[in-house]
Order: sequence, then C-alpha cells, then structure tokens
Amino acid sequence: MLLLCYLREELGSCSFHSPLYKVLAPLGLRPSCCNLNTSQTCCCLLRNFMFLAQRSLCNLGSKVLRTVSASKILGLSTSTEMSSKFKNAKRIEGLDSNVWVEFTQLAADPTVVNLGQGLPDISPPEYVKEKLSKIAAVDSMNQYTRGFGHLSLVKALSCLYGKFYQKQINPTEEIVVTVGAYGSLFNAIQGFIEEGDEVIVMVPFYDCYGPMVSMAGGTPVFVPLRSKPVDGKRWCSSDWTLDPQELASKFNSKTKAIILNTPHNPLGKVFTREELQVIADLCIKHDTLCISDEVYEWIVYTGKKHFKIATFPGMWERTITIGSAGKTFSVTGWKLGWSIGPKHLIKHLQTVNQNSIFACATPLQEALAQALWVDIKRMDEPECYFNSLPKELEGKRDRMVRLLDSAGLRPIVPDGGYFIIADVSLLDADLSDMKDSSEPYDYKFVKWMTKNKKLSAIPVSAFCNAEVKSQFEKFVRFCFIKKDTTLDAAEEIIKAWSSQKS
Repeated sequence: MLLLCYLREELGSCSFHSPLYKVLAPLGLRPSCCNLNTSQTCCCLLRNFMFLAQRSLCNLGSKVLRTVSASKILGLSTSTEMSSKFKNAKRIEGLDSNVWVEFTQLAADPTVVNLGQGLPDISPPEYVKEKLSKIAAVDSMNQYTRGFGHLSLVKALSCLYGKFYQKQINPTEEIVVTVGAYGSLFNAIQGFIEEGDEVIVMVPFYDCYGPMVSMAGGTPVFVPLRSKPVDGKRWCSSDWTLDPQELASKFNSKTKAIILNTPHNPLGKVFTREELQVIADLCIKHDTLCISDEVYEWIVYTGKKHFKIATFPGMWERTITIGSAGKTFSVTGWKLGWSIGPKHLIKHLQTVNQNSIFACATPLQEALAQALWVDIKRMDEPECYFNSLPKELEGKRDRMVRLLDSAGLRPIVPDGGYFIIADVSLLDADLSDMKDSSEPYDYKFVKWMTKNKKLSAIPVSAFCNAEVKSQFEKFVRFCFIKKDTTLDAAEEIIKAWSSQKS
C-alpha cells in the first residue's frame, strides 16, 4: 500500500528525472504517462515489477541473491521501525481494561434486563426536554460559547449553590463547566497531581479514580471502608465506615489530595457530619486538597442528610466540589459536569479545560441553565425535581431490596444514590462453564447471570484495588433508576430463579 501511494505521488509529475524513473528504467519499466492515467500506470508498474522479480528468481538458480526491499529502494522506514513509534505512552500502561466496556457489551443483548450500568431508562422531566427542543431552534445557541461554562449556566449554578455555601460564588472565577463529572475529575487531577504525589482513595471507589491518578503520575493510596457487625439486623450502607486511625496513617508529606465520594458509589453511603469532620481535620492538619465527588447530592433517602465538606470551617479554600447534570436531571447523555471552588484552585482546572476539551455544547448548557431556574424557584416544594426524584427512587430501592432478599441475595440498603450492592455468596451458583478461571468470582457470576438468567449487574471488585479485590468479589451492584416495566421484568426473572432453587 505504501509503494502504491509512493508511485502515485512520483507519477503525478511525469518527470523523467524523478527518483522512481531512475530506479525503474534500468529494469525496462518505462511508464508512458501520455496513454495512461496515474492510477492505471501505478497498477501496470506494480504488475510488471512483480513479474520481473519472479522471473529473476527463477533464472538465478543457485546464484546468491542479495535482496533489496522496496522500502530500502524508496527510502521508507521498515514496519518494525514504525511500530516502535506507535507504542503507547507509559502513563496509560496497564489502564486499557474497563469494566463498562466489557459488561455494557454483554448487556447489549435486547433479551437481557440491564440493571448494570447507571443508565436511567426513566423519562427526564418534560420541561427539561422541552427547553432543549426550543433552544436548538435558536441559531446563536448552535455556536461556540464561553470555554469555562456558558454564562447563563454558571450564573444559575452560582445562585443554586450559594444557598448551601451561604456565600456568593463568583460564576466566572469559581465555577468551571466541562464534559460530565468525569471531565471535572480529570481537570482536577491533571491540574494538581504530578509525579511523586500521593492521593488517598477510599475503597470501594468509582473505577476511574485510581487510573486518573496514575495517568497524572501520582500514586493512589487506598483506605478501605469496613462493615461493622450488623447482628442480624438489616445491612445498610451506613454500617460501612472508615477507621479514623487507619485513615490518619495514610497521610504524610507526599499526600497531595484525598478523593471523597458522598453519596457513595457503589455503596450508597451518605457520610455523616462527624465522619466528614474527621476527614476535614486531617486535610487541614496535613495541608491537603479535597476533591469531593458529590454527583448524587440530591438523591438522599429518608432519615439521611447530605453535607458538603466545603462548608466546614477551613475547607472552602482547599476543596473542589464536583456536580453532574446527568445525575441531577436524569440526562446522563448530556455529559455536563461542573467544579466549584475558590479562584486559586479553579483557575488550574480552567487551564486544563481550555487545553483539552475547551468548551461544552452550547444548547445543552443553555437548556440546563433554564431547567435549573425552574427548580431553584420552587426548591421548597414537593414538585421540585430535587425533591421528587429521591422520593420516587426510594420506592424503587425498597422494591429491589425485597426482590434481592427473595432470591437469597443479601442486599446492603443504600442511604443515597441509585445503586444497591448485594452479597451473592449464599446462592452457590454453578460457574463451572465460565471459561476464565483467573477472573474474580463476581466477574464470573455476573457473566453467568447475564447468560443464563438474562439479568445483568456490575461486579463490585471492579471498584477495588488489587489488594482487597478478594474481600469484595462476592458482591455485585444493581441499578434501580429504572422504569417500573424494567423492574417488573427483573422481578419475573428473580421469582423464576427463586422457584427453581426451592
């Protein structure tokens, strides 16, 4: 193919002084540019070249043939030399596997009930969709907007969060909008973490935390959430806690940041004020940055309350708080996220943003801004989506708890978010037909369940570092932000499963 491209380029000038003509003329290959077009001439030359090469080999007999490759004649690099240039950068070494790629593909079978990926199939609020539909028809809204966030959106976010921080948030200097919470995490980690830095990550953790830290040159330092004894009572996400002394032991002079996730994915844990105070005290003592992933901030269930660590004394100046449009309005496909913090932190995220994605989609940002104003004006009313969504999901959560109980799976009831994890060890499923015996148990179990029961989930060991994977490999995660018809289908599968066991 390279030879053909080279021939086309050389023949384009039809020059008798070209390097190609000088190489081929002694072989009796003189292209006639008058009678053939360039493509025809290339093909003709290649056929003649191969014929002469074959004839020469036959005539040589026992003579020693010194081979000269076409790449040498034409001055091209060999394939071996080229492939060395295409080797991946060390910063992404070992980061190529991804649980979402693998298990989303498995769940793509239309006969499978997908409770795996956090993909809502409930309808977003009608007014949110209507805003986007109308805005897309406005010509000016289909062009670039401000790189750090559409002005009307950052103003809406400033108004919304100013109520919680009890301070005026500067919309242009203390907020940056990017491609989802993923983008916000990327900006924060790229903006602050470098080689030699350590970042404390709680286990289990959302799967991109560790790779993003490693890709920036930092070292993730893991600290596990451990379950307290439940003594026969209902197992809840609040039973999973950090050991304050163990957490404190992870801080040292190399500690640059800690990543906090509340409400937590996958456990659904909502950190208490007391737990957050322990983290805040350690951050202040060790002069550490706090990256607080709070994308499920509105989805908190009865009896629990979400606290923002940035509002604690001494924490605003060292905290980057991350939010998500996808989780706020059930529009994950919009991929809009934001980071809020003091100017001296946010400016570095803006630098990363302007040199990577630069700007997000204008119509999506304008539609989000207008949708936020709808609910900002009625935040104390039941109709506000921030209030109605958790109420709707609490019923779905309780339904999933009953279903999983009936199948012999031991669920951990979440206090927030829209995931529920369950211990599947009591099922004693026969996984002998699962080919890869080296995989953790939960990987094999989910693949078996998807194939044989047509129900998908996500293995929880995907959210763990290598040292503790074995402690979590009997857990799987289910998503319940689903339509009733989807949960009905899951219920049918689980009931049939239960009857087969009995």
